[in-house]
Amino acid sequence: MIKVGIVGGTGYTGAELMRLLVGHPDAELVSVTSRSDQGTSVAHIYPHLRGSVDLAFVAPDLENLKGCDVIFFATPHGVAQHTVPAILKLGIKVIDLSADFRIRDVAVWEHWYGQTHQATDLLDQAVYGLPEFNRGKIKNADLVACAGCYPTSVQIGLLPLLEKGCIDLSDVIANSASGASGAGRQASVANLLSETSDSFKAYSASGHRHQPEIEQGLADIAGREVKLTFVPHLLPINRGIHTTIYANLLDTKIDVQALFDEYFEKEPFVDVLPAGSHPQTRSVRGSNYCHVAVHRPKNSNKVIVLVVEDNLTKGASGQAIQCMNLMFNLEETTGLKSPGLLP
Repeated sequence: MIKVGIVGGTGYTGAELMRLLVGHPDAELVSVTSRSDQGTSVAHIYPHLRGSVDLAFVAPDLENLKGCDVIFFATPHGVAQHTVPAILKLGIKVIDLSADFRIRDVAVWEHWYGQTHQATDLLDQAVYGLPEFNRGKIKNADLVACAGCYPTSVQIGLLPLLEKGCIDLSDVIANSASGASGAGRQASVANLLSETSDSFKAYSASGHRHQPEIEQGLADIAGREVKLTFVPHLLPINRGIHTTIYANLLDTKIDVQALFDEYFEKEPFVDVLPAGSHPQTRSVRGSNYCHVAVHRPKNSNKVIVLVVEDNLTKGASGQAIQCMNLMFNLEETTGLKSPGLLP
């Protein structure tokens, strides 16, 4: 049984980790930390976990974590880098859901996250946690930087096209829309129901901090630079991401539906829908699945890829557990096979 700890258990990704881990047959949740709520029972803050998680939050000290085999960091950006070095020295594996170890270029990370990186020596050791591309490296990793929610949807949508080398890399566009939980659980006027309900908007159109992560990932897949225009949007829903990708085909004779069907045929969590489909966020809500559809507008060299995922599951906590399964030589789908929630 894998003994699991969670640092930062009071946020949405921490709660989602707990929800998924209690149904995992090979994992035992032994420690959940919170600086502000230590001593408070998990069920008091998250009543939906009553009867499933019989733990109280504890301080994020090494003494409370040293008995773990793996620790998930579900903390704000900039927190994990202070503690991860000491945890790794204890022989404990780490899966970080923040952006602390995703971007290899220190200057780029410090520019977008507005602080000095405190563990730059671990950036080369960290393995990027996108199983559909990095499965082999994740299996042998001690430190995994779990892919971000937006970056997951964009990279999965472009994987077959980049590896086939059949699109123009100088002009790729991704419009992505996320539910309000993507902003976290902290109080914010912008996330109030009366602010988000019955509305739809773009934000950070001139530059979003997920863009360098996406560009780095796309370059790793393609083997060279991919010039991306990325525009995020806020959806008036709790959870879910819908990404629409536009690219120009270099070979207009290619059968893109067949390309996607063949590429993802054996991927357990990527479902390529039949030709002409339009995936919906509600179909993957609460699941670790991505639904993908690919379209070719008539009389055009354009290819349009539609990707939906749950930003808290495949975009965060579910994908982190998928990485854990790989790191501990378990079946990759263990504890993650539940379909989406309807209605």
